[in-house]
Amino acid sequence: MSKWSNPVLIKELKLRFRSFKSISGLLFYLAALFVSVVGFLMLATEFTGKGFFRPDESFMMFAMLSGLQMVLVLFMTPGLTAGAISTEREKQTLNMLLTTTQSSFQIISGKLLASIAFLVLLMLAGLPLYSLVFLFGGVSPAQIVSVFMAYLITMLAVGSLGIMFSTLIRRTIVAMITTYGVMIFLSGFTAFFFFITTSFTQSMNTPVLEPLAYIWAAINPAMVIVSLLAPEIEQELLDATNISISLPLVYFIVYGCISIIALWIATKRLRATK
Repeated sequence: MSKWSNPVLIKELKLRFRSFKSISGLLFYLAALFVSVVGFLMLATEFTGKGFFRPDESFMMFAMLSGLQMVLVLFMTPGLTAGAISTEREKQTLNMLLTTTQSSFQIISGKLLASIAFLVLLMLAGLPLYSLVFLFGGVSPAQIVSVFMAYLITMLAVGSLGIMFSTLIRRTIVAMITTYGVMIFLSGFTAFFFFITTSFTQSMNTPVLEPLAYIWAAINPAMVIVSLLAPEIEQELLDATNISISLPLVYFIVYGCISIIALWIATKRLRATK
């Protein structure tokens, strides 16, 4: 057997992609995305009485799709990864898995990549709807690629956290709640702290808090999507905080570090918490 092969990954891929739950989830996702796009087109053309679709409205549709995709990533990733190890423990199959020749990293990475592969499939399945954006114009290919890169790094970070908590916590429901709690902090509380810090800085005229506002914005998934879609908004924030480092760059670095640290902890603690 090749040293690069991962039987855990192969098994998880077969189980996940052959299940009716995965197929029904994919169909439901595509149906919801299709209804959203059709509804947007109707609002932009028929209901407004214009009868045509402008490039700036195409950009708005792309922004809507990007937001929906990010919400999907944030809310589905914990559900797919937070029970990866704890479920094996609850079924009393973890000890058998650990007695195989697979290393801890192969087990952890196999579980994580199988979950991310399903999310990537959802992203790719929605690409035909993105073709409408190219049809009407208003969005560059570089923007689409950068947005999908943001999806991928977010999947890795949140998925790695889910695997880590699934390894550290014995109960699946507790691990899932903990992962969702961290996800809510990264997506919701950081935005709240950003607006609070910005408002306090403007009202009290305290420039010392400007770097803190930048940090909250740099680790928020919604802010990185906004900065990728509207660079002028990012530039206004950079000018206001007197920081010249790109928000997406900091986001990718921070979430990449989160992924590495979480996977390292999960790998080290897998056999210690069996």
